[in-house]
Amino acid sequence: MSEKEATADRAYVDVRGVSFAYAAAAPVFDALSMSIPRGRLVSLLGPNGSGKTTLLRILLRLLKPSAGEVCLAGIRLEEYPVGALARRVAYVPQETPAILPFTVIETVLMGRSPHTGALGFETAADWHAAREALRLTDTEQFSERSLEELSGGERQRVIIARALAQEPELVLLDEPTAFLDIKHQHAIYRLLRRLVAGRNMTVLCVSHDLNLAATYSDEAILICRGRVAATGLPVDVLRPDVLEQAYETPVQVRLDEVTGRPFVLPRPADE
Repeated sequence: MSEKEATADRAYVDVRGVSFAYAAAAPVFDALSMSIPRGRLVSLLGPNGSGKTTLLRILLRLLKPSAGEVCLAGIRLEEYPVGALARRVAYVPQETPAILPFTVIETVLMGRSPHTGALGFETAADWHAAREALRLTDTEQFSERSLEELSGGERQRVIIARALAQEPELVLLDEPTAFLDIKHQHAIYRLLRRLVAGRNMTVLCVSHDLNLAATYSDEAILICRGRVAATGLPVDVLRPDVLEQAYETPVQVRLDEVTGRPFVLPRPADE
């Protein structure tokens, strides 16, 4: 076994028995456990209200579980200094409104803030990282334009570029393709695949699109009712019995004749 394969088999993100509830509300998680190896694209699936975004916020240390622990690269999350965690983990929200008139390059350079120190002056290395992030996301041509001038798909690629400028090991994305057309949806996922393959990044992507997840993911994790309902290869997770119990709706699952990957279709309830 190669060193890369051995590293991939170890848990890079390790969630152990995590419980969490918002004040005066029913628990979101009850002893949730899951693990993600290094260098994989993993889709986090589940019905509305299952806690997918909450889990991302726990991994970002914005929320603290009432029980259990989260380890990143074998170290408990709370042991990381703020700056060290920011250099390892980047976050891409579901949608980023262009409220302030920043240019694209200014926006991407914000991703270097964990590296620039207290004074916040960019070095040649910071500019190089920002330019490289623009190149990877095919947004170099927008560098001097304002975010306000970009389409939703273009803006989302810029926000991913900002995350890449951090040079993270782990990228967390919350439904990054929710408001995009099919062309831009696949463009985003192809980019994520390139990052995993070329940079050995670990990517955890929340998605409601089961078929995009099936097409591009190395693994899938389905959470429901505070626990992991299924985890593994997409073909093992996206099964009718598993999905119908989690989503409470009838589905049919077929295999693509070319890729062998599953795709999910709704099934009328009266069939």
